[in-house]
Amino acid sequence: MTPHELVAILEKHERWLKKRTGGSRANLTMANMEGSNLSGVDLTQGKLSGANLSHCDLSNANLSNADLFAAHLTKADLSGCNLYRADLRGAHMRGAKLKRAILKEADLRGGALLYGGGGKGGKGVDFIRSDLSGSDFDDASLNNANMSGADLTDATMNGADCEGALLTGATLMRAVMKSCNLTNADLRGSNLSGVNLQGAVLRNANLSGAMLAGANLRNADLQGAKLEGADLAGADTTGANLARSAENFSVQIQQALHNHYTWINTGGAMGSRADLAGADMTHIDLSGVNLSGANLKQANLTGAKMRECLLIMCDISEAVLSGADFTGAILDGANLRGANLQGARLDGAGIGWVDIKGQDGKPTGRLWAANLTSCNLNGASCVRTNLRGANLSDCDFSDADLTGAILSDANIRDTRFTGANLTGASLPPPPDIDD
Repeated sequence: MTPHELVAILEKHERWLKKRTGGSRANLTMANMEGSNLSGVDLTQGKLSGANLSHCDLSNANLSNADLFAAHLTKADLSGCNLYRADLRGAHMRGAKLKRAILKEADLRGGALLYGGGGKGGKGVDFIRSDLSGSDFDDASLNNANMSGADLTDATMNGADCEGALLTGATLMRAVMKSCNLTNADLRGSNLSGVNLQGAVLRNANLSGAMLAGANLRNADLQGAKLEGADLAGADTTGANLARSAENFSVQIQQALHNHYTWINTGGAMGSRADLAGADMTHIDLSGVNLSGANLKQANLTGAKMRECLLIMCDISEAVLSGADFTGAILDGANLRGANLQGARLDGAGIGWVDIKGQDGKPTGRLWAANLTSCNLNGASCVRTNLRGANLSDCDFSDADLTGAILSDANIRDTRFTGANLTGASLPPPPDIDD
């Protein structure tokens, strides 16, 4: 296509848009316009399916409602381009620039293309997957865009607005999506391995079955996000608001919790004590729940929200509790022997002794101390934590914050406080080395 022919088509399209005589809708289906300068053109509702627009300058162009089915936009400059409701199914956009582009309600799914040869009647159907790998979507508007099954490997979407976007089954491996807005986005079954979602907003997003292995979720907001079956192995969730309600876990875990609540509320007359030994409950939100007496031995509660929980006389030995939040929780008399509480928050928690009561409900005068022998509390926050009378022998409090903590009457034999902040902490006298 010559430049003169292209200009003529654009002029007629402009007249068609303005409903003037002599106008006609632009039909550039399968046209080869590689490298053309189309900056600022208005091709609203234009027909460009299968067109070769690779390396084209389409910055600030208007392609809203355009048919770009299976179009080639490899390394095209679409910065600031209006692609509202554009049909980009099966489009090739590898390495394209889409900074500040508008893709609201655009369709970026794969598409089926009819081709000649093969099959009965000389026709066949080829499914083309949208290739958006390596594309630059920084600050783009992708509200309610449909990118289901699209390949967004190594794409950048920093600051992009993807609220309500459909990304089911999409491949986003190693994508950089810092501060991206994915509120209410559907990411079921998507591959987000190694993705950088630092500071991203994923409120109420559906991440069921998503692969998030090795993802960066530092300071991300995942409040209300659905994470059932999601793989978070090796993901960095430091500072993330990652709370998973019990409904996001297996039926067995939900039933065990329900039976335990009944057991607690009926004084043991109904229900049953929760046996969740070895259960995977990473990032579960059980804030304010009464799990007293439950068996949580060797459970994985990494990053769990356990604020103001009642965990009196629980068996939490050898459990993984790194990064968990136990602020204000009561763990009096609990068995935490060998548990990993590295980086956990225990501010204002009570982990001391409990007064054993007899069958008549009256105190027997016998105290049962919390057992934290050989616990890893490296870097934990224990501000004003009450550890009075607890067995802390062989505990590692290295680099922990014990400001105002109460450790009087505790057993601190072989306990390590290297680098710990002990400002205002009440400590028992050092053990007798001859004892």
